[in-house]
Amino acid sequence: MKIVRTPIAGLIAIGLSCAALGDAAVKPVAEINNKSIEGSVAIDAGLKSYPRLYVTLAAAGKRELAKWAADAEHERKANPSEFGPERHWSFDRSYSLRSVVGRYVSVVRGDDTFSGGAHPNHLIDTLLWDAQTKKFISIRPFFGETRENGPTLSALAKVIRAAVAVEKETRGIAVENPDTDPELASVKPKLTALGGLALAPSTEKDKSAGFSVYFSPYAVGSYVEGPYIVFVPWTAFKAYLSPLGIALFGGERPQDDEKNE
Repeated sequence: MKIVRTPIAGLIAIGLSCAALGDAAVKPVAEINNKSIEGSVAIDAGLKSYPRLYVTLAAAGKRELAKWAADAEHERKANPSEFGPERHWSFDRSYSLRSVVGRYVSVVRGDDTFSGGAHPNHLIDTLLWDAQTKKFISIRPFFGETRENGPTLSALAKVIRAAVAVEKETRGIAVENPDTDPELASVKPKLTALGGLALAPSTEKDKSAGFSVYFSPYAVGSYVEGPYIVFVPWTAFKAYLSPLGIALFGGERPQDDEKNE
């Protein structure tokens, strides 16, 4: 898989996405290299165990790559001086398998992009696949209620902000109050504003120990801080779980799980 050359923070971000694929990386399912753009879509070989999911991811990646290629071509024709032998756009997408917990498959999607400007960008998101229904789902079924600004999402936002604050402090960045810190204000009691949520595995079979939460650079800090990945144990939100959630969560996070994020 092609690696875009970037400043230090970008290299850290891209390193994370490539490390996530690790030895399971395979030949990209799509590639492009022309005067306007270089790009690729790569899918973790472990996801081949879920054929419908694999095909769905490949199709989505190819569509996004085609969109970027069309936009880059349009921009090159409109502003040819911005392009050259060593100057073009780039788009590299990776899908990596984060975990399999019972019927649920957590996927991390990483996009490394450049369309001009001071530096490339790295975007991280997560997808949750129900292998039984063969559909993408949200975390809603795991909780009794998930109203925006309701008790569940408010509690989740609070514990996630606190987890990010702890991680920031390990990097030498002081956070006086996670709930009032301006850089953490983007974490809100709304499903789409909690960060990328993936099920973390557990020491108990077919259980999840909680959520791994992914943030792209800029999401909860400056670009130079790079991405953030934090863990929130299920015990921090167990009071809000639905019967399905109670059955899903339990145990503790395996000691070596962090290396799989």
